[in-house]
Amino acid sequence: MKKKYELLAPAGDFPMLVAAVNAGANAVYFGLKKFGMRDSAKNFEIKDLKRIREICKKKKVKMYVTLNTIIFDDEIAEIEKTIKKIKGRVDAIICWDLSIVQLCKKYKIPFFISTQASISNSDSAKLYKKLGAKRAILARELNLNQIKKISKVIETECFVHGAMCIAYSGRCFTSQFLHNKSANCGKCLQPCRKSYTVKDDEGNELRLENSKVLSAKDLCTLEFIEEIKKAGVTGFKIEGRSRDPRYVDTVVRVYRKALDKKLTPKEIQEGMEELKKVYNRTFSSGFYLKPPTSEDFAKIEHSAAIEKKHFVGKITKYFPKVQVAAIKLVSELKVGDEIVIIGESIGIIKSKVEHLEINRASINLAKKGQEVGLKLPLVKKGDEVYVILK
Repeated sequence: MKKKYELLAPAGDFPMLVAAVNAGANAVYFGLKKFGMRDSAKNFEIKDLKRIREICKKKKVKMYVTLNTIIFDDEIAEIEKTIKKIKGRVDAIICWDLSIVQLCKKYKIPFFISTQASISNSDSAKLYKKLGAKRAILARELNLNQIKKISKVIETECFVHGAMCIAYSGRCFTSQFLHNKSANCGKCLQPCRKSYTVKDDEGNELRLENSKVLSAKDLCTLEFIEEIKKAGVTGFKIEGRSRDPRYVDTVVRVYRKALDKKLTPKEIQEGMEELKKVYNRTFSSGFYLKPPTSEDFAKIEHSAAIEKKHFVGKITKYFPKVQVAAIKLVSELKVGDEIVIIGESIGIIKSKVEHLEINRASINLAKKGQEVGLKLPLVKKGDEVYVILK
């Protein structure tokens, strides 16, 4: 019998959520306003769960909420109230603190053990399974053989694409030391991505520019995804709750295809080219095939994406009968431009500008400050329009 794989996509806000569902994710994972490891994402409120369920229900997409920060004594009462409120409204809670594990058991809510627990051996997996965990999201420092052994003990989930932290499974204190923003509370400012000057006791300085010595490349497993399948993994997780809907749409579509069939070498290469178009810090195989080396440090501070999106304006009106949108421009737009529209109800829509009009007169170029009309599939007032720059 063919094993069923679950593709999990990040959702930091509604446009990302809709993009993930439309692109083919089997599950979405998201945080609430507190107790999630991505405080920089917009995240959701408990009142949003009904709307999230309505969006996910259409395509039978599961909902996992992250409550995976470190928990202090003065937070336990609040976290219990949160868990009581979300009971029956999500498919599982992602956690690792034993106080939350106990609360999940108390209120009979399925729970997965977060990668923050750094499960890296079969004995740990057996213990968490005995505690009632339905799945273990494994430490990111494991190779394929180690994963295969643990997958025989408990259902496993692994990250297959996205950012990696130089610290052990993401437990880092650099942001805490420099900015009083704890990564373990979801508030990391990612100081590791910057360049640094090293100074010795005699005042000699060395500017480290060619390699960001604390910054790992992004993980990409597309080229050996079949080996991860063979290792017994059930959940294939994409990182990126702080990224954008275009990233989610592209990465989910590429990995959806890879989980549904064995890709040919040509299809793998095509997939890699698609992944390079969206946010990345160049790619690494992580720990899956061999321990990382100096070649797995990023040489850039921001994105190496070969395509970028540039904001050009917002939808001000939409006329559904003729499928025409009016856009108030903050930057120029011309015939031939490739664009994406991002919104809470549409997620992301890709289009190409074939025709532009102002006051029913055809034009080839619309300038900043103008309101221009163009044909688009269903969008809404307030949706954002971006031009893709190559």
